[in-house]
Amino acid sequence: MPWWICWSLVQKINARAERRVEKQLTAELKKVRGKEGILFRLADAAIGQPDETVRTALYPVVGEKTLRDLVAEAKANVKVFMAKVRTTLRSSYSSYYRQMLPPLLSTLGFHCNNTAYRPVMDALALLAKYADVDGKTRFYDMGDAVPMDGVVRKDWREAVVDEKSRIERIPYELCVLVALRDAIRRREIYTDGAARWRNPEDDLPGDFEAARTVHYAAIRQPMDPAAFITGVQQRMTDGLDRLSAAFADGSAGGVKVTTRHGEPWITVPKLEKLDEPTGLQALKDELVRRWGVLDLLDVFKNADFDTGFTDEFSSVAAYERIDRDVLQRRLLLALFALGTNMGIRAIVSTGEHSESEAALRHVRRHFITVDNLRAAVTKLVNATFAARDAAWWGQGTACASDSKKFGSWSSNFMTEYHARYGGNGVMIYWHVERKNVCIYSQLKSCSSSEVAAMIEGLLRHCTDAEIESNYVDTHGASVVGFAFTELLNFRLRRG
Repeated sequence: MPWWICWSLVQKINARAERRVEKQLTAELKKVRGKEGILFRLADAAIGQPDETVRTALYPVVGEKTLRDLVAEAKANVKVFMAKVRTTLRSSYSSYYRQMLPPLLSTLGFHCNNTAYRPVMDALALLAKYADVDGKTRFYDMGDAVPMDGVVRKDWREAVVDEKSRIERIPYELCVLVALRDAIRRREIYTDGAARWRNPEDDLPGDFEAARTVHYAAIRQPMDPAAFITGVQQRMTDGLDRLSAAFADGSAGGVKVTTRHGEPWITVPKLEKLDEPTGLQALKDELVRRWGVLDLLDVFKNADFDTGFTDEFSSVAAYERIDRDVLQRRLLLALFALGTNMGIRAIVSTGEHSESEAALRHVRRHFITVDNLRAAVTKLVNATFAARDAAWWGQGTACASDSKKFGSWSSNFMTEYHARYGGNGVMIYWHVERKNVCIYSQLKSCSSSEVAAMIEGLLRHCTDAEIESNYVDTHGASVVGFAFTELLNFRLRRG
């Protein structure tokens, strides 16, 4: 808990500083006149003469000197923005947060397994050395070894080091806090007694070294790293050769190599709309004629009658004396209330049943747990797969994963402000099999990695689905994600 508070504070004061400066600079930039007209003339000239050179098409419209002045002004504005952010951030930290964060850090034990290069750990040791020094001491002693590489970013160097090569304490402490946050997130540094941020060596099986051969065989990878690298390189080379050949003979299906923002870019054409299958509308009409509009609670009840998923809900108490038929009815009502977000009170007031609110809340507290829910969902999903006729449905070996934001109370420890969607909330990350069956879901914070959530769902869905490929958006795709899925024999695809 203490580290989570420290992490959130570092993130919060940095975000607040940027928002304040953005508001100030936005008001100032609106006072500059003429830029919109210049940009319009440039765009009009570029569209009107797309095949001409810049000197031929644009310079006659807007002179070269004007363009150079615009670039210089833009660069100056970036420098002004960063300088103001640093000033605002320093002011917030020095006048308020600085009194609390260093003592909080001193109560936590930070460790690093890397014995060769540990700049953040050395920086923390320097902060501890100066913890009892008068806060008015502005600079570190010239004889102190102050780590810079790996701690202070380039855009902060001028704020940390003055013209006499002295290192100022307050901006350096801010850099250390940001570097510490990043180091813990990538597990380079861990904390004593932590759960999520524990020693990364504890994540390995206890017998990893003794049974290395067995573990490598389980993920079907060679023991020799050179053989693994050679295999990956060969597959990448073969794939690029096939792509190049397809471009050459015109069999790439409309895929082209273009440029975007001056960089090479592969474009894929949109698929044409398929014709509606013959008889689909007749099938829809027949379904409506036979069953009409189904009540969701009836569907839920029939699913339990067919699969018996409520049998997976056992009590956390030592024993329970509720009759199984009564418990089944109460479980269905409580689960329906939670799943539809109606709430137990609304179910009690509107439902045609004899269950009281106290009875349903008792079932909610004693029977509905995370483990019981996962077991029930797994049973229901597996029954769905078993009921499918492969001749009609095919073999589902792929899934897609993405997250959705849900609002939540600030008292929830996972609640964070979402920079993109706005407002406080949490994220639910879903893995959906290609035939629209959700095989795994998990709760995550707004800022945590979707790559990690994607890999967790692939490994821990515990259903009968044989997933070989997973489709993600930009947030779920990264070099690290592709590397781990390659090791685990999944094909990660960016949709």
